[in-house]
Amino acid sequence: MRLPGPSGPGAQIMGAFMNIVETIESEIVKARARNDVDVRPGDTVRVHVRIVEGNKERTQVYEGTVIRIKLGGPRTTFTVRKISSGVGVERIFPASSPNIMKIEITARHKVRRAKLHYLRDRQGKAARLKPMREFVANANETKVRHRKRGKRKHVAAE
Repeated sequence: MRLPGPSGPGAQIMGAFMNIVETIESEIVKARARNDVDVRPGDTVRVHVRIVEGNKERTQVYEGTVIRIKLGGPRTTFTVRKISSGVGVERIFPASSPNIMKIEITARHKVRRAKLHYLRDRQGKAARLKPMREFVANANETKVRHRKRGKRKHVAAE
């Protein structure tokens, strides 16, 4: 019984090539892993980006709402949207980029979608997201406490 798909010498070469690509990507992920950041759609984040202009280097802060996360190992990206002078601006950041100095989560919002592209069509108060109640963000460290799921217990008034 033959399995469907390409076979022959060309398929063997392609398979070997893919193994090489996977090993290189795994090394890159180990070198640039960001285990300290838990970014989700609906988060308001401040991304500190290193900008090189000629021989000068500076850090630029880009603050906005995460509207999308695209997973793909070392190719993982997240899109941040902000309103600048009344115009919506989106920027796509590679998560494993060495140019990203720091990612701060300033607020976390309750969303029911993985991709928040509907925010592009909304303006002003219509573009607001519902904040999570139990979110604590310190300057030194980001701490997130999630509410436990289950039934709420009502206490009878005496």
